[in-house]
Amino acid sequence: MYACTHLSNTASLLLPVSNLTNLLAFAASGLSFTRFAGLMVLPWLVAIGVEYVVLRRVFAAELDAGAQAPSAAGPTELPLFALVTVGCTLAGFVLTSAVGINPAWAALGGALVLAARALAQRRTTPAAIVGAAGLPFLAFVLALGIVVRAVVDNGLASALAHLVPHGTGLPALLAVAGLAAVLANVVNNLPAVLVLLPLTAPAGPGAVLAVLLGVNIGPNLTYAGSLATLLWRRIVREHGAEVDLREFTRLGLLVVPAALVLAVLALWMSLHAIGG
Repeated sequence: MYACTHLSNTASLLLPVSNLTNLLAFAASGLSFTRFAGLMVLPWLVAIGVEYVVLRRVFAAELDAGAQAPSAAGPTELPLFALVTVGCTLAGFVLTSAVGINPAWAALGGALVLAARALAQRRTTPAAIVGAAGLPFLAFVLALGIVVRAVVDNGLASALAHLVPHGTGLPALLAVAGLAAVLANVVNNLPAVLVLLPLTAPAGPGAVLAVLLGVNIGPNLTYAGSLATLLWRRIVREHGAEVDLREFTRLGLLVVPAALVLAVLALWMSLHAIGG
């Protein structure tokens, strides 16, 4: 369970479409789809590596104990149509980015193809598809955006502007990522990225990607840090699982500082090797 919630944040660093925060950062960075992924691949690998080392050590006893082997089942058919559609959608993200079209259209195309096939095979219903869109959650995200805009327009932006460092050297990137991580845990990662992107975009894509590291890795410290963690907590409770706040926080303290610092270092190296 903890791997699921941690990686829903840290493992979403790679692609512009991996997270809602990534989409916002991608729009502000001025980078192409492939350059964004190229700059983030090393920080992504580093963050996942830290997660693996810490979780493997903390839960060593449980992992070594093993689990009851599942009952033997017949061979599972490869979902070829779904895999091809997802692959074409990813290719669509790259193509739409190259020609200046919003990648949301590629995502919509992939979703419509999968939905149409499921409806044709009578494996779902229109009501189920609408339910899968998560309209209440979308309304929650919209409300967050409106609240943040109001707060930013009434003084928060000017207050934070004095805290955001200028430049793209390693100390500046570390400071930007740290500020983003703190703000994400205070007000949630979506409002944090909405507030910080306008302040860091003038410094270039390096600062924008440092914000992204902060708002994607930092939220693993608290329940309220990210939208993904809020959803995770609701789902595990619906399935009768209890989450210990102390254990969650202890894991966050073990993972977040190390992962954030090393990922920023990896980003700084990528910026020098590839260029922003």
